[in-house]
Parts: sequence; structure tokens; C-alpha cells
Amino acid sequence: MFHHLLLTAVHATIQQGNVNIDNNRCKGCGLCVATCPAKTLQLSNNVNTRGYNFSQQLRPNRCIGCASCALICPDACITVFRTGLRKTI
Repeated sequence: MFHHLLLTAVHATIQQGNVNIDNNRCKGCGLCVATCPAKTLQLSNNVNTRGYNFSQQLRPNRCIGCASCALICPDACITVFRTGLRKTI
């Protein structure tokens, strides 16, 4: 019984993260948007100083801090911070 309760608690906790995107370095390739498992990123309707629609974090409360976006970014303009844990139940 205790083992089942422990597993339930572990699976009900998700890493919380925060994404920082250097908007002026982003070229709007969309790789980060496509790879985000939490679907927290999108391309902005606004353009940066280079004329590109840059990536932005649309739903920051859904970010799980996995850093997939930072790893796939060809220009290394994304930094991910893990801010803690949150309960999903």
C-alpha cells in the first residue's frame, strides 16, 4: 500500500521551468516550438531588430524545464532555468 502511494506522489510531481529567449538573436526557425513537449512556445507575430518573428514563451506555467528547446536551438539563444517542482494533483 505504501509503495503505491509513493509512486502516485512521484508521478504527480512535475519539474517547473522558465525559458529565457534572446529575442534579438532568434531567427524564428521554429525548431524550439516543434520540439517542446509541453507546447509552451510559439513564434511571435512581432519581429525583432533583424526582421524575424522570434520565439516566445506563450504558457510559462506549463514549462517542465526539460531544456529541449535550448538543446535544439541552432543559435544558442535559449536558456532554461529549472525553478522547482509543482504538484499536478
